[in-house]
Amino acid sequence: METSLVFTVRRREPELIEPARATPREVKLLSDIDDQEGLRFQIPVIQFYRHHPSMAGKDPVDVIRKAVAKTLAFYYPLAGRLREGAGRKLMVDCTGEGVLFIEADADVTLHQFGDALQPPFPCWEELLYDVPASQGLLNTPLLLIQVTRLKCGGFILGIRLNHTMSDAAGLVQFMSAVGEIARGRQEPSVAPVWRRELLNARDPPRVTCTHREYEEVEDTKGTIIPLDDMAHRSFFFGPAEVSAIRRLIPPEQRQCSNFEVLTACLWRCRTLALQVEKDEEVRIICIVNARGKFEPPLPRGYYGNAFAFPVAVTTAGKLCENPLGYALELVRKAKADVTEEYMHSVADLMVTKGRPHFTVVRSYLVSDVTRAGFGDVDFGWGNPIYGGPAKGGVGAIPGVASFYIPFKNAQGYEGLVIPLCLPSHAMDRFVIELDNILNNHTPPHSTFILSSL
Repeated sequence: METSLVFTVRRREPELIEPARATPREVKLLSDIDDQEGLRFQIPVIQFYRHHPSMAGKDPVDVIRKAVAKTLAFYYPLAGRLREGAGRKLMVDCTGEGVLFIEADADVTLHQFGDALQPPFPCWEELLYDVPASQGLLNTPLLLIQVTRLKCGGFILGIRLNHTMSDAAGLVQFMSAVGEIARGRQEPSVAPVWRRELLNARDPPRVTCTHREYEEVEDTKGTIIPLDDMAHRSFFFGPAEVSAIRRLIPPEQRQCSNFEVLTACLWRCRTLALQVEKDEEVRIICIVNARGKFEPPLPRGYYGNAFAFPVAVTTAGKLCENPLGYALELVRKAKADVTEEYMHSVADLMVTKGRPHFTVVRSYLVSDVTRAGFGDVDFGWGNPIYGGPAKGGVGAIPGVASFYIPFKNAQGYEGLVIPLCLPSHAMDRFVIELDNILNNHTPPHSTFILSSL
C-alpha cells in the first residue's frame, strides 16, 4: 500500500444516536469474564466499501445512521453507560442515551489506497476520530461510529467498541444486524442474548486450573516494549510462505493448523529480534473462542466476551535454540487448555484476585479473526474489500498483540495479513529472521512484507 498517501477528512460535529424506540430502563451486570482489567479498553475496527451501482442515489451515512438507531432498539445496552460497583464490578446503566456517530467526507478514492488494503492504514485516526473525552471506560458512549464518504462513491466505516461489552464475534453480530436492517429487514435474524450470568464466578469461587496468563511478573530488565520509535508493518502469509515454515516441522507434528505453525514461527522470530536474554521467561498468549467449549454451548446470539487468554511460558534460550517444533508444541498445549471448567475457573479468579490484567511483560498475544466475519458485513453495498482490526496492539500497549486477518494480495493469492509493531531496530532483525526461514522456499522477491508506516 502507498503509505505516503495524505488526504483531508471533513467531519461534522459528533452526534448521539438513540434507539429508534423506547427501551427498558434497567441495570445489567457484565459477566466476570467481561470486566477483567485486560478488556477495559476501546477496540477499533475499519471497513472499506466500494461504490455499488444498485445503490446509486443512496447515502451510506443516512442509511447506516437510521439502521443503527433501529438496531439499538434490540441491542439497547449498547446505548447505555458503564458504571462501576463494589469489587470493581462493571454494569450497564441502560439509559438509552445512545452511541456516538460522525458523518464525514474525504477527498480521496479507494483506488488511491492501492491494491492491497491492510493495516497500518494512512491517516486512519482521521477515519475514526477520537472524540475528546470519549475514550474513558465509565459514563461514556460504548460505541463510536464514523462513516466517511469517498470521492469515488465508496465509503469507509470506522467503529470503536468498549471491549468489556463484546468480543470480535459479538461486535460482528451487532454490525451484521445493522447491515440486515440497512438492507430492509425489520429485526435482526439472530436475536441478541444478554445472559451474562452464564460466565459469572461460582459461589463460592474456586480456581481449579492453572492461570499463568494472570501471573504478576516483574519487568526486571525493562523489556516492556518502549512506546517511542515503533515500527508498524504488515506481513502476508500465503500458501508458499506457510509451506516454507511447515518444512521446518517434523513429520509427526504436521497435523497442526496453520494458526499454530505461524504462531510458533512468529513468536520465535520476534523473541530473537527483541534479543531477550536467554534466562528470561517469554510468553505466548493465544486468544481462544470458548463459545463451543460449553455443554450446552452458549446460546446463539450471546454477544458478550467468551474467550480465554491461555498462555505458554518458556525461557528465551529454550525457545530460540530449540527447533521450531518445540514452540509449536507449547502453542498447541496452551490452546488445548481451554475448556468449560477453565472458563469458570477464570471467572472465579477474577472475583478472588481483583480482576487482574493478563501478563504483558515479555508476552506476545495473537488473535485469529479470520472466522469473526468482519468481511461479510453488508450494508447494501456488498461485502467490504477490507474488514477487520484498524491496527495491531491491545489498548494502549503497542507491540504486544498481532491479529491474523484474512486477505487477498495484489497477485490474487489468498492468505493472512498479520500486522506487527516492534521497536525499529527489532523490526529490522525480525524481517531478517523471517526472511531466513522463507527465502529458500518462496519465489524470488517474496512479497511477504506488504506495508510499513
